[in-house]
Amino acid sequence: MKKMTDAIAHRGPDSEGVFIDGCVGLGHRRLAILDLSAAGQQPMVSADYRFILSYNGEVYNYQELRSQLEERGYWFRSQTDTEVVLYALVEWGVTAFDFFNGMFALALWDRKEKTLLLGRDRYGIKPLYYTTLGTTFLFGSEQKAILAHPTAKPELDKEALLEYFTFQNIFTNRTLIKGIKLLPAGHYGRLHLAESPELKLSRYWDYRFREPDGHVDLREYREELDRLLQQAVNRQLVADVEMGAYLSGGMDSGTLTALAARQLPYIKTFTCGFDLSSASGIELAFDERVKAEAMSARFKTEHYEMVLKAGDMERCLPKLARHLEEPRVGQSYPNYYVAQLASKFVKVVLSGSGGDELFGGYPWRYYRAAKNQDFEHYIDQYYLYWHRLVSNSDLRRIFAPVWSEVKDVWTRDIFRDVFATHDNALDCPEDYINHSLYFEAKTFLHGLFVVEDKLSMAHGLESRVPFMDNDLVEFAMGCPVEFKLNNLVEVIRINENEPGNKPQKYFQKTNDGKQILRDVMERYIPTEITQAVKQGFSSPDASWFKGESIEFVKRCLLDSNAHIYQILDRQAVSLLIEEHLEGKQNRRLLIWSLLNIEQWLQEFLGGVL
Repeated sequence: MKKMTDAIAHRGPDSEGVFIDGCVGLGHRRLAILDLSAAGQQPMVSADYRFILSYNGEVYNYQELRSQLEERGYWFRSQTDTEVVLYALVEWGVTAFDFFNGMFALALWDRKEKTLLLGRDRYGIKPLYYTTLGTTFLFGSEQKAILAHPTAKPELDKEALLEYFTFQNIFTNRTLIKGIKLLPAGHYGRLHLAESPELKLSRYWDYRFREPDGHVDLREYREELDRLLQQAVNRQLVADVEMGAYLSGGMDSGTLTALAARQLPYIKTFTCGFDLSSASGIELAFDERVKAEAMSARFKTEHYEMVLKAGDMERCLPKLARHLEEPRVGQSYPNYYVAQLASKFVKVVLSGSGGDELFGGYPWRYYRAAKNQDFEHYIDQYYLYWHRLVSNSDLRRIFAPVWSEVKDVWTRDIFRDVFATHDNALDCPEDYINHSLYFEAKTFLHGLFVVEDKLSMAHGLESRVPFMDNDLVEFAMGCPVEFKLNNLVEVIRINENEPGNKPQKYFQKTNDGKQILRDVMERYIPTEITQAVKQGFSSPDASWFKGESIEFVKRCLLDSNAHIYQILDRQAVSLLIEEHLEGKQNRRLLIWSLLNIEQWLQEFLGGVL
């Protein structure tokens, strides 16, 4: 247990605790946010000594739940949300998951019934991994905790790797280490010690994007969204430590900062910029420091920023790969650096994650599959678009050294299975747009949360996401598509299955999308921000990989002794890399992923399969 908790000491540098009950052990590393006293230490034991809880996260409505529990006769010795979570589970059982508004991963041991309960929040903001090795069941907030156990022998899951190289993400509950699984978001699992060692999973919540019934009034929706935004931010400002906020040049983080600054004068804000002296093309707009500084002045924040250069990616890659544990959804090293910056000043930051996925921030994606003959036709269109790294036609060639081991992986089926529980009718383009929003919340947003958790907690920093307040999410899921997207009618008119040589403007980045959110945010931030073209938090790697970082890329990926060529075909991969270095194709996402996997193989497998 000591080795396992030490492996994730960065997540909880304030204290540690272990509970042993015969053949059962629970460990914890604490990042103290609420009630900094010893009363908040974990694992936390119930008054009757029957239940033991190890819990990571924040349940923001804990005070309301505490009042209900006190009415039922419970007595509390701390001011933590942990103790509320413990007794909520004691009182209501798994029904308590429906009441929690926040982010969490937890383990509850029942000494009387000899059962273990694992649970993860609705959206997957906090991770929870598990595996069974013989008669030993292991779990933890990170895979490193599991790998610290002497029975754990890491082995690459080649099928998960093929899934990653298709989607730049893992949609199933697999990880890159064979046998270690990620508890799905919105699920809990039970393990009965006297029965099978298999964890029995149950889903308690899922997204349901849908069109409302009957007449809708845009003004009413705007006012309700404004109220819910303010409520969400206010709920998540509860802490006994200093808080800050990420502040990019975008409207989501800007609005959260504006609302938080009303309650926390001179709140600290943090921005990561980029040296663009060697950038070109669209990457010349990737540095948003000027916009962030303007909003900092407007909201009177105490502002800190850092500037990343090409060499910073090379410098942090070993630490990044170890903390990330497996790459997901795009370049993430800027997140590592901005979390490192924020952790020098605060313990908690607000993040704008979730606004795009809930309110339709990527219209150029959804429009490609807005008009369909049926569900299978929709899958065919959208599945092909989500080949982010390697197309189906290239997979066999690139995975040639291990093709016999992965040839039965059908990534289209993996893609299709994401929709297994989203059973809304598909009668009109709006229904298909809602299907796409569901898909991105379940996959892309979930990947972002995994990355954000790992890279913030790497520095002992808690990242909170107000857009994922339960009431705000429920509103967003029922908000009409017509209030999110401006150009849907025009897109349907030109989209005869695929645009071909027809106008492409609706399939490129625009200032369409999130319309109702943009309208409400204009009450808090400048119009030039709310009406700007959507831009993600990304570094100018397309330029750097064929410029200042070219020797690093060649040294890591074009060497015949590189670890990845135990799995991938060197000639096939080299051809794709050379196309980028010669300026023929932009393969920055693929190069980033290859660099990550190369480092991952070294960090977790010692470079030997």
